[in-house]
Amino acid sequence: MTTLSPLRTRGAAGPDPRGPARPVPAWRVRASRLAAPLGLTPFAAYVLLFLALPTVLAIGTGLFDKHGAFTWGNLSALGDPVVLRTFRNSITLSAASAVVGAVVGALVCVAALGLREGGFARGLLESAASVIAQFGGVMLAFAFIATIGLRGMVTVWLRQSFGIDIFASGAWIYAMPGLYLPYIYFQVPMMVITFLPALTALRPQWAEATLTLGGTTRTFWARVAVPVLAPSFLASFLLLFANAFSSYATAAALASQGAQIVPLQIRAALTSETVLGRQNLAGALALGMVVVMALVMWAYSAVQRRAARWQR
Repeated sequence: MTTLSPLRTRGAAGPDPRGPARPVPAWRVRASRLAAPLGLTPFAAYVLLFLALPTVLAIGTGLFDKHGAFTWGNLSALGDPVVLRTFRNSITLSAASAVVGAVVGALVCVAALGLREGGFARGLLESAASVIAQFGGVMLAFAFIATIGLRGMVTVWLRQSFGIDIFASGAWIYAMPGLYLPYIYFQVPMMVITFLPALTALRPQWAEATLTLGGTTRTFWARVAVPVLAPSFLASFLLLFANAFSSYATAAALASQGAQIVPLQIRAALTSETVLGRQNLAGALALGMVVVMALVMWAYSAVQRRAARWQR
């Protein structure tokens, strides 16, 4: 048997017909290195103007007085019972709307699995979820007032047709209880947008393997799908919580009187610096919101990294 020497083996392929590779000019390398960061310039400017700068201002007004001197006095306002109640209301509202939105949205996503991916019905569902999730603010508040307000269409119809007065116990829609329905309204489609890709990533081979090993559909969901989807579900829940905790316009349009949640309390502090007898209260409240949001986003990032293992 004949063996080929290493030299002969390397030369068996013959010379490259294209000739030796030409070195890339240095100016082209430098230009490519400079052009890559330029694509991030618009996003970097957006983050700087609408995230970094407001955070710095919140910290500055929360930790410094009007003369520029460092002080802890502003943060003492966070221990006031009124401020603690607004934080408790905001956390309760955000958590409750996130729980309902996550559960209902997850059920909608499970039902959407029966629709053909790329089909008309599936596309219509995803488009509707995207539009409804962005339908918030003053428009959403007006829609609820016109529908179930004191003189809303549904309110008048129930009163005249069935004698049912949904405001027999008071004008709840213009107070804290009236914020739950609008918040749930935009939380459900937000859950559909964020959780549907995770459900779509479930591989049919996992279900086939479960059935081959003697399992059932219930076994697949209990021992395969639910453990795999749990990190994605929790990450979506945290995103919904952050979405509700930072919402302002809908609450400001509905609950025009009082400051039941933190964003409305910040508005009250900005319009009256004598609230609770403390200056820069708005900055201290904003700093408290930044801390809460930072903790939620840190938890979201940690959970999302774990969920990404099953989506590769």
